[in-house]
Amino acid sequence: MSSDSEDLSSDSNSSSISSNSIEYHEWESRVVQYNQRTDRILEDVIINYPNLVIQDQTPRARRAYRDREREQGETRLMADYFVDNPTFDEVIFRRRFRMRKHLFIRIVDSVTANDRYFQQRRDATGRQSLSSLQKCTGAMRVLAYGVSFDAVDEYLRMSGAVTRKSLMSFVQGVISCFGDEYLRRPNEDDLARLLNIGEQRGFPGMIGSIDCMHWQWKNCPTGWAGQYAGRSGKPTIILEAVASYDLWIWHAFFGTPGSCNDINVLHRSPVFNDVLEGRAPKVSYVVNGNQKNMAYYLTDGIYPSWAAFVKSISSPQIRKHRLFAQHQEAVRKDVERAFGVLQARFAFLRHPCLIWDYEQMGQIMIACVIMHNMIVEDERETYQNYDPSVFFNDTQTNGDDDVVAFSTERIADLTSYMRNREQLRNREAHSSLRNDLIEHIWQKFGDDN
Repeated sequence: MSSDSEDLSSDSNSSSISSNSIEYHEWESRVVQYNQRTDRILEDVIINYPNLVIQDQTPRARRAYRDREREQGETRLMADYFVDNPTFDEVIFRRRFRMRKHLFIRIVDSVTANDRYFQQRRDATGRQSLSSLQKCTGAMRVLAYGVSFDAVDEYLRMSGAVTRKSLMSFVQGVISCFGDEYLRRPNEDDLARLLNIGEQRGFPGMIGSIDCMHWQWKNCPTGWAGQYAGRSGKPTIILEAVASYDLWIWHAFFGTPGSCNDINVLHRSPVFNDVLEGRAPKVSYVVNGNQKNMAYYLTDGIYPSWAAFVKSISSPQIRKHRLFAQHQEAVRKDVERAFGVLQARFAFLRHPCLIWDYEQMGQIMIACVIMHNMIVEDERETYQNYDPSVFFNDTQTNGDDDVVAFSTERIADLTSYMRNREQLRNREAHSSLRNDLIEHIWQKFGDDN
C-alpha cells in the first residue's frame, strides 16, 4: 500500500514540474515575440522618419540671465575706497573692513597670487570678470557684518552664489598664505616676551590664558543634533584658544561638539603636544624663591589641577587668597577679551551659522583667527595702556642665574614622553606653584608694599 502511495506522489510531482516548464517556455516565447515586434517598429520609424526629434512635453526652464553691470560695481568700489582721494577716509575704511587699508591690500595681493579664481580675466564675450577687490570685499562684508550672501549684490554687483564661492576661496587663501606665520607656536623671541609680560603682571612663568567658546550651528543635521547640543540645548561647535595680553591667539582648536565640556575638549586638544613630545622650549624661572621648570596657563575652575594650569581660589577667606583671586581672575580675562574682540570684528562668528558643511565652518573660524592676529600685529602699538617697552627691562637676577630662562633641548622618545606627561599632570606641583604665586603676589601687590 505504501509503495503505491509513493508512486502516486512521484507521478504528481513530475507532472507539476513538467507543467511549470511548459508555462515558462510559453511565457518566454511571448516575450521574444514582443521584443521582435518592438524592434521592427523602431526600424520602420528610423527608416521612414530619419529627421524625427522627440521632445519632452515639459521643457526645463532656463535660468534667467541678469546683466548686473559688474563694471559699475568695480568703479564704485574703487572710487569709494581705493583711489587717491576716496569718498570714505581711513577711519571709515577701518570700521567697515575691520582692518587698515594697507593690511587689506596685502591680504588681497597674497590671496590673488595664490588662487587663480581671484585673478581678473576676460570671459568668452571679451568682458572683464569680477576684480579681486570686488570678490575679497564681498567676502569681508559677509564676515564683518554677518549678512547673507546676496546682501552685497546691489553694491558690488555680485550674485549670492559668487559671493559664497568668493568667501570660501578667500578663507582658504588666508589659511594657505598666512596660517604658518599667524598661527605659529611661540618661538624663542615670543616666549621671552610672554614671560617678561607675565613677570610684570605678577605671574612669572605665565604664557597666556586658555578657555573655550561656542559657535551655534543652526543648520546642524538632525542626526547630529543630540551630539552637538550643549547646555543651551542648541547645536554648537567649540573653539579652544590660548590668548596673551595683547589679544594675540596663540592656539586655536576648533571642531569639538558642543555637548563636551572644557575638560573633554582639553583631552582632544593638541595644545600640549609640543610639551609632551619634547619640542617646546624649556622654561626656567623663580617664584617666591623656588625654581620652576614648566610654563603655565591661567584657567577657570573647571580645568584639572595640573602643573601647567593655575586656577583661582573659590570663596577665598583670607586677604592673601582674596588678592590672588582678584589678580588671577583679572589676568585670565585676556582670553575672554580675545573672544569678545574676535566676535565683534567678525559678526559672522557671533550669529548662528547657516552653513551646512562642518569643514567649511572650521575653515571660516581659523581664517578669522588668522586675520584677527594680523590686525593685532598691525595695530598693537595703538592699544591704550599697552607699552611693550616696560616688558623688556633688564631681567631680574638671583645670584648668577636669570629669573626667566629657557632652552631648546629636544627629546622625543617614549620614556621622556611619559615623564613629561607625568610632570604636566602633577597635582603636587600645581598646589606648590599656586602657593608660591599667592606669596609672590602678596609681596608684589599687597597693602604693605
